Amino acid sequence: MRLFDKAALAAMGLCVFFSANAFAEKITIKDVTGRNVEVNAPVKHVILGEGRQIYFAAVLDRDEPFKRIVGWRDDLPKADPESYAAYLAKYPEVAKLPTFGGMKDGTFDVEQAVALKPDVIIMNVDAKTATEEAGYIEKLGKVGIPLVYVDFREKPMENTEPSMRIIGKLFGKEEKAEEFIKFRADSIAKVTDVLARETPAKPLVFVERAGGYSDDCCMSFGNENFGKMVEFAGGTNMAKDIIPGTFGTVNPEQIIASNPDQIIITGGNWQGYVPGGNWVGVGYGADETEALRKLENLTKRPAFTGVKAVQDGNVHAIWHQFYNNPYQFVAIQEIAKWLHPDLFKDLDPEMTFKELHERFLPLPYKSGYFVSLRAEG
Repeated sequence: MRLFDKAALAAMGLCVFFSANAFAEKITIKDVTGRNVEVNAPVKHVILGEGRQIYFAAVLDRDEPFKRIVGWRDDLPKADPESYAAYLAKYPEVAKLPTFGGMKDGTFDVEQAVALKPDVIIMNVDAKTATEEAGYIEKLGKVGIPLVYVDFREKPMENTEPSMRIIGKLFGKEEKAEEFIKFRADSIAKVTDVLARETPAKPLVFVERAGGYSDDCCMSFGNENFGKMVEFAGGTNMAKDIIPGTFGTVNPEQIIASNPDQIIITGGNWQGYVPGGNWVGVGYGADETEALRKLENLTKRPAFTGVKAVQDGNVHAIWHQFYNNPYQFVAIQEIAKWLHPDLFKDLDPEMTFKELHERFLPLPYKSGYFVSLRAEG
């Protein structure tokens, strides 16, 4: 009888195994670094290498954005507290999700990850060097956990589409990924098609990364990320020939000497990082009056003394997290309106962002992502 029981239990175990994997098959994913990674897909259990990766997970799993997530990095509550609070209010189970430190700062816990038995770990490409140096891929590979790189930060205008296709394959949501990619491309074309036809003069634009986050001035972008978005929007990125990579620093004297026509400062609510800081708290449902006050305060720094953009009121703030998610097309539209208000007077980035929420995201849209010192005409 005992032998029968063991056999029956073994058979039941096999049935459970096969039923759980009946719709999964081993596929090969080429990630954004060119690595070929074998994964059983569609994946059921995922570790997000960054909490802000919920920005793409929610697009593909709108009805249940956390259904696959068994763990994530602990950055979202501090980097984007309003979005985190909105997700937490709608999905209280988020509070119980295991959290991780980052691979770049060496606080990622491999043993904790293994215990959660993920089908895949999705990691941002900027963590690649640290991941390789720590031997994480080999350690995870020994227990059958694949790691896949995506990129919305280092070269977002190049890698957003392939990254969304990678995640679409992993999630078994290829059609939804393609629908989003088309919406993104169409939204960008509303800017680039007009610029190609009208060929306007390109204003010189200085983009300050996280202005007011610290007392130092000034972080900026080279010929990528927000720097590239400025080019797509019909401007010339002041720092593209100064900063060799994606991120870097520009001296205050260089800003004054270059005398930019427009200044764009990225911001967010960073109370969790820099309490009471001078950062401009734009974002989901932000207080725009307060954001404008803090934006104007930043124009009084020595780096902006006598600069044309400040004198003309062409100083703007935009949500910093556009630099790290697949929604950059909204930023491109807003920047285009700032740089070429007459050409794009009928373009409505707010409506584009609202449509994104209505079609793809589980949260209702709330304004607060952009403010400008220039009065709308």
